[in-house]
Amino acid sequence: MKNLYKTGALFFLLWLLAVAGCKKNYLDPKPLSFYEPSETYVNAAAMQAALAACARNLRIEYYGGNPPILTEMLFTDIAVEGTTDKSGPAQDLNLLITPDGVTFNNDDRNKIYVYWTEAYKGIKYANTVISRINNATYASPAERNAILGAAYFHRALRYYRLTHQFGDVPAIMKEILAPKLDFQSTKREVILKKIKLDLDSALLWTTDGVSKGEVTKGAVAHLLTKVNLALGNFDEAIAAANTIIAGGTYSLMNSTFGAAAPPVTVLPGTKVPVNLPKNVIWDLHRPENKSLAANKEGIMLIIDRFGDGQFGTGMTIMRQAVPFWGTNVNTPSGKKGTFDNLGTELIQSNLYGRGIGRTRPSNYAQYEIWDDPNDLRHAKGNWMNMEDLLYNDPGLRTTNDVNYLQPVRLRNTSGGLLTTDTIRSYYGWPQYKLFIPDFENSPMQGGHTDWYLFRIAETYLLRAEAYFWKGDLVNAATDINKVRNRAGCASINAAQVNIGTIFDERARELFYEEPRKTEMTRVSFLFAKTGKAAENGKTYTLDRISDDNYIYDRVMAKNNFYKLGILTNHADKYTMSAYHILWPVPTPSIQANSNGIIKQNKGYSGYDPSQQALDIIPE
Repeated sequence: MKNLYKTGALFFLLWLLAVAGCKKNYLDPKPLSFYEPSETYVNAAAMQAALAACARNLRIEYYGGNPPILTEMLFTDIAVEGTTDKSGPAQDLNLLITPDGVTFNNDDRNKIYVYWTEAYKGIKYANTVISRINNATYASPAERNAILGAAYFHRALRYYRLTHQFGDVPAIMKEILAPKLDFQSTKREVILKKIKLDLDSALLWTTDGVSKGEVTKGAVAHLLTKVNLALGNFDEAIAAANTIIAGGTYSLMNSTFGAAAPPVTVLPGTKVPVNLPKNVIWDLHRPENKSLAANKEGIMLIIDRFGDGQFGTGMTIMRQAVPFWGTNVNTPSGKKGTFDNLGTELIQSNLYGRGIGRTRPSNYAQYEIWDDPNDLRHAKGNWMNMEDLLYNDPGLRTTNDVNYLQPVRLRNTSGGLLTTDTIRSYYGWPQYKLFIPDFENSPMQGGHTDWYLFRIAETYLLRAEAYFWKGDLVNAATDINKVRNRAGCASINAAQVNIGTIFDERARELFYEEPRKTEMTRVSFLFAKTGKAAENGKTYTLDRISDDNYIYDRVMAKNNFYKLGILTNHADKYTMSAYHILWPVPTPSIQANSNGIIKQNKGYSGYDPSQQALDIIPE
């Protein structure tokens, strides 16, 4: 029988070989469909699908593990990388931020390479629409122009970010249909002038009557305000901001709204959450309120819903930015004090999230900017201090420890520290911004929520900045006070206005929203371009921008970690240099571009002062 099986198998193999020898085309693939751009982008629906890819690409900055926005934050005055149990996270920036040291997408590293690659992906999607805009059919010229305006916005947004993250970069303004190895860096200001023209057109073509997550006329005007500021067109920046502020579609939310539950606290000695008074700051940042029709503040939103597939775990914002409070926190009796899992009588992880302390605020962000005791953004329930947590470790209950369900403390009665890691495990945080209920992770890490990309509070602060550059400090103070007063703060006067006070207000209002490094770099170039003295009394020049600049001076004045060169428990030192105003262009992009020149920035390996960027957009 075994021989029979062998013989049958041999005949079958010979038959296969014979058939293959006679007719090989049975091996040819037979695809079920073809992707042919000329056959795909033929109508408005197809173009909208390409724009949806642009919108989806925007989400990467804020969602998932160690989202790139945290890298933006750690190059500024407000925060540092808080991971202290290993080397590799971006703490010693002088050592780790190199052209080769940023070429990965690793949650234990920085996300500079992600910004570079994802920006050019977004540009690619937008260029597909722009290059093929006349190949499709539309219901009306207005429909065609609205799609083109949205594509211009998406491309302009990526270039606005790239030019303030990396400086001079390749300007790709059309769809690339074949391999290309001869890219050239184009001057930052040339790119900004080009995207300004595009946004001027887009402002005429887009509308505000679109679905949440799509490009609005307000979003175009908001970005145009930033680009005009970057170019020093202060009157045009004010005009662009005015289209939002005076347009009637958007407004600051000044009273409570929506049906979201108010913030909670847990009283010492208890285990039951108690509701605090409802307030507008809390409501403004509740997941269920951001896309409400009643919410007039959001100019453009990033949409994220459970089950959409891209980020199955949502934002994980509580994991990233809440301290690692469940570990390294002891009681005055020397016992483990806190427990961030579920097996305890008081499950604080469901109230505040299980954090790992990746984004550690500076003392400036925690303490120094809070200049008004009535500020709702720093009020109990909206803001959490470690002392608002209670000792909840189940071991304390079983041993009848007197500290059980009492407030956490930093020091004992003798002044000794009760935490072994003050960097990662002991700091305050904006609970109103970070508390995102999580129904997929247990304990909670921060679930699904829409997120503000632009909102009108920032528009007021941008217009205030434009007034500052013009020397109109009265109007600048008026705009800043719109934001301050909404939060319950007293007004400032014109004499108090400078770029520092504007950045203070941005830090209070836009934590985890604004790309702060981008905005501080933009302002640094403006100080160098205008020669205007900063609040520190210094003036700057463009020819020394990588050696002496505003962002570095402000970070060293405000961020205690970089200023003092603080060491982590892992003996990594916090360092930063002036050349970090621009990030290094990743090595793979330079090396793969064998027939062209992509400039490296000063301060990094591969910098060549003889290499010049183009002063025109290449064809």
